Amino acid sequence: MISSYVSRATWLHRAPAGLKLVAIALLSLAVLPMTDWRWLALGLGALLLVYASLGRDILSRLGLLKPLLPFLLVIGLIQAWMESWSGAAASVLRILLMVAAANLVTLTTTMQDLMSAVAPVFKPLAHLGVNPRAPALAVALLLRFVPVLLETWSQREDAWHARTGRPVALRLLAPFVGDAMRMADRIAEALEARGFDPSTPSRGKQEGKHDYP
Repeated sequence: MISSYVSRATWLHRAPAGLKLVAIALLSLAVLPMTDWRWLALGLGALLLVYASLGRDILSRLGLLKPLLPFLLVIGLIQAWMESWSGAAASVLRILLMVAAANLVTLTTTMQDLMSAVAPVFKPLAHLGVNPRAPALAVALLLRFVPVLLETWSQREDAWHARTGRPVALRLLAPFVGDAMRMADRIAEALEARGFDPSTPSRGKQEGKHDYP
């Protein structure tokens, strides 16, 4: 079910998960105040070069971002009407840059590595009786779910177009949310069936080659 990870050795796969998450955080801090769409376009172009450097299979995963395009179009039109076309371009490019960067992390980082990188942030919760790896698992699953849910929405969108030939309707939102909830239930059941304990490293981490589930 969690199928976004590309199990292949690349230079970005070998980079520590913590370093990649820090890079995402720094990128967010850098692009949020930017208002010049040209700088954002330059950043997006640089990110596309990183995708290309990792091979065609990873570059092709940019197709997972297709479901975002209608939303970005609406955001861009509203922004252009309320402000300016340059402001609209900046807003759209900023969102696209951040989602593409987050998608790249999920493509090149295993679930266990994400958990291990995030767990120290929640370490103070241990004093309250909370296992730090439990919220770390939640964060890792959230990062993993983004491209999977985008693909699910894309499939529903394509099916709607094939049946009706009309633009996507809001009525698709309810079944999409239902799919997301069922997906979460199946993953929780799969983890429980495999005896997954977030307090201990998995066999995949020990062997260094598997991901969950």
